[in-house]
Amino acid sequence: MSSPIHIVWFKRDLRIHDHAPLAEACRAGPVLALFAWEPSVLAGADYAQQHAQFAEECLNALRGDLAQLGLPLLVWPRGMVDALQQLRRHVQIAGLWSHEETGNDATFSVDKAVATWCRTHGTHWNEYPQHGVVRRLADRNRWNGLWEQRMRAAQYQLPTQVCAAVIPASLLHNTVPRPQAAGTDKPRRQTGGRQPAIALLEDFLDGRAARYRPCMSSPLTASSACSRLSPYLAWGTLSMRELVQATRQRRIALKLQDSAAPRGLSAGLTAFESRLHWHCHFMQKLESEPALEFHNLHRAHDTLRAAEPSSMEQQQRLRAWTRGETGWPLVDACMAMLRQTGWINFRMRAMLMSSASYLYWLHWRIPGLHLAREFTDYEPGIHWPQVQMQSGTTGINALRIYNPIKQAHDQDPSGAFVRHWLPALRQVPDSWIFEPWHMPAALQLRTGCVIGRDYPAPLLDVETATREARARILAVRQQLEARQQAREVVHKHASRKGMPGSARDAQGKEVAARRGRKTNHHQLDLF
Repeated sequence: MSSPIHIVWFKRDLRIHDHAPLAEACRAGPVLALFAWEPSVLAGADYAQQHAQFAEECLNALRGDLAQLGLPLLVWPRGMVDALQQLRRHVQIAGLWSHEETGNDATFSVDKAVATWCRTHGTHWNEYPQHGVVRRLADRNRWNGLWEQRMRAAQYQLPTQVCAAVIPASLLHNTVPRPQAAGTDKPRRQTGGRQPAIALLEDFLDGRAARYRPCMSSPLTASSACSRLSPYLAWGTLSMRELVQATRQRRIALKLQDSAAPRGLSAGLTAFESRLHWHCHFMQKLESEPALEFHNLHRAHDTLRAAEPSSMEQQQRLRAWTRGETGWPLVDACMAMLRQTGWINFRMRAMLMSSASYLYWLHWRIPGLHLAREFTDYEPGIHWPQVQMQSGTTGINALRIYNPIKQAHDQDPSGAFVRHWLPALRQVPDSWIFEPWHMPAALQLRTGCVIGRDYPAPLLDVETATREARARILAVRQQLEARQQAREVVHKHASRKGMPGSARDAQGKEVAARRGRKTNHHQLDLF
């Protein structure tokens, strides 16, 4: 009879580098590498075909890396519990090894089902931390120190001798296709795998980061100035620790080298490292309070917006927003870019969410699901706290109601981005490009952009909608009970002093925002 096997359960950590479960399992005995497609996850309203295709590409790269170690990769189409059941019929399972995961409710349910299976069958499940998220964190004051401790720790190295588990060939060469996710793939999204991630990282550290701070906010420049590493972190082809350490090593090298580096590179890397810290800070919020995927973080806001767009007017607004037919050119251009590429920079993400939640007064959950399906780099732990932050339901952050017309003038002053993604507006003169509904009728005919025929008119006035939204939110925040709840949110979720790099003391800023004072807290312009 073959030796008991150690199963390494790959989740959203599709790499062999700095992989604690793989390294420790290889030291324990014969190893089987396993990835399971979860039908419940693939069927989720926040999941789309592009995510499955990106993961498939990452799995293909992982399969090649494991093969160099002499380890095959078993990809199971019917979920992890089913995979364990099938394997148990053929082999003795010595242990299960994996990273902890801060995912959505569907992946949490899978974890609970696997834990139940392991208890039932006497299988020890060895879990290791992923990123800087701390499971069962009792005191938020300790989080910054724990994050720094993890980021400074040595990266996990594989042992020199790796032993592959022996399992029936019929299991290993399972040809049952995975379940299909909804929607279609993105024609211009990033390609999954570790090699594209390494190439982007090296290029960013060597020079692109010099443009990071000044160019991250405009959709014209952000696609090349940002690192573009977010989907690779979301699917774990890079570890957070190796990314932080590579950034720090590059900063040290810049101080020591004689040759001149690109101007602004050191400052860009410092800013980038602070956002890596924020990455885990936001994921910790969902880890500590999983319900915020579904419910307002600050429950005093529960009566503000209807959970479903019940009226014809609200349904019309939701359709216009999801289709990119709002009549606000920058909003619609961003939606058009997302449909093609699966990526847009953070400031534009915030503007999209702001326009849905404040201007259209839609509950954040349905627009949040739409954006989750659109973002190739969808990371639940970042996504849902940010969706709520940009919708004003955290109770502790300053209201950031983005004016899509002002943002267009600030971030796309010549209209180049809008014209690229919205062909109907390409002949519109600069003076009308961001408010084409004000064009005289004769000019609309000459430019081939008749409002209502070639391009939609806005459904409402931005200034009026902004005033109404601000008044509604502030009315809730001024209630005594709401102020008490805000203090509780700060205690549980606000950041603390001592963050690395250029990151500031966000707790003080969040408290100031709750009290209505202005802050210059920099947005989370992640990647």
